[in-house]
Amino acid sequence: MDRYDLVIRNATVIDGTRAPRYQADIGVLGGKIAAIGRLDAAAAHVEIDAANKVASPGFIDSHTHDDRLMLSAPDMAPKVSQGVTTVVAGNCGCSLAPAPNGMRAPVTPPLDLLDEGGGWFRFPSFADYVAELEANPAATNCALLVGHTMLRLQTMDHVERAATKNEIVRMRELADEALAAGAVGVSTGLYYEPACEAPTEEVIEVCRPLAKRNGLYVTHMRNEADNILASLEETFRIGREVGVPVVISHHKVAGQPNHGRSTETLQLIEARMKSQPIGLDCYPYCASSTILSASRAAVASKTLVTWSKPHPEVAGMSLDEIRSEMKLSIEQLLPAGAIYFSMDEADVQRILAFEHTMIGSDGLPHDAAPHPRLWGTFPRVLGHYARGLGLFPLETAVHKMTGLTARTFGLKDRGVLKSGMAADIAIFDAGEIDEAATFAKPIQPARGIDTVIVNGAIVWREGKPTGARPGRVLRRG
Repeated sequence: MDRYDLVIRNATVIDGTRAPRYQADIGVLGGKIAAIGRLDAAAAHVEIDAANKVASPGFIDSHTHDDRLMLSAPDMAPKVSQGVTTVVAGNCGCSLAPAPNGMRAPVTPPLDLLDEGGGWFRFPSFADYVAELEANPAATNCALLVGHTMLRLQTMDHVERAATKNEIVRMRELADEALAAGAVGVSTGLYYEPACEAPTEEVIEVCRPLAKRNGLYVTHMRNEADNILASLEETFRIGREVGVPVVISHHKVAGQPNHGRSTETLQLIEARMKSQPIGLDCYPYCASSTILSASRAAVASKTLVTWSKPHPEVAGMSLDEIRSEMKLSIEQLLPAGAIYFSMDEADVQRILAFEHTMIGSDGLPHDAAPHPRLWGTFPRVLGHYARGLGLFPLETAVHKMTGLTARTFGLKDRGVLKSGMAADIAIFDAGEIDEAATFAKPIQPARGIDTVIVNGAIVWREGKPTGARPGRVLRRG
């Protein structure tokens, strides 16, 4: 008789490859999938009856800011509650390490999205951060990026200019050390003030170690509005000159004058894909979320404030309400975060449906009133867009958040349910799964998630975290 640590019985298997679903049992042993098929005679320490439910690979969140959350709230409830088993952290140029010079409060935006007080920027090297995550694992796995903005703030006395040759050399050394310690790539946030003065040539030179370290270039581009085509071309140039794959973060076209332009951007991306490796992700909402600024609010149809250091009482209120009822200006609220309604639903659907688009939440876990994408992204894609609108089959939706993401980021033993792969598994009710989080009540576990398994250990069951913390730091294979 075959013996397993865990057997999932009677599941409808959607394996992450876009192949048609099928009925099977899944046997897990030593943190890996040991068998898929009829396991009637098998015995196991733990059995789960998944009759009338789907078993899929655990979802891989391709775009997160969970760098600190993995240490400060390691049960990772916002993620495991929606079926996520691996997070890609360190996006938009913002990483918790390396911080050889520390970080003084108040922390420069957008790095204050990770920690406004500065105490968590306590890892002098990227290797120190990786060691902490390995010594004190979270419930999820992680793949880590090192942030260009972080490197600038650690290296330069003033970031309102291009880096000098010596500063570039130092940033390149820090990037190389991070990649050697386990980072899978370098991220940029060229849209943000600490990095927007960095010319393309600076980014190319800082990213040079990516080629020998088999890394990725992942970017929140310089512009996602009027000048989006030029920003795409800059991204592609950086990838070509460094000689590495690129990933376009949270692809969107922002501002009413640009509504509909996803037809242009996707056509350009698809054309460039023929000559170089390019990936992209998006989140399934018409609103973005980042730090509060007058320029960003000016091009949004509505703005919600998610947190304010001097006025915490305004969290969750609209900017119009704050101005009229509390007579407070944007300047009086800073530093603060906000949700901006600036995208068109047709563009969101077009980008989501694009064959090569991965799913990333871009959730901000430390906001007092976060964007609902923090808790709802993956169930919203499976429920609202796949089941409700029929934008794509369930097999395609699962592929966009599992197999496609694992392939793009080089996570060799993740993203597909087959024998020998890591046992990262989500079990859910395909007829019920959907987001519960709303803009009014954003902190709500999703509907329809039954069980979530990471490296063979159950991390979410019966609507709550189990306390297991089996996560690993993943490297590119």
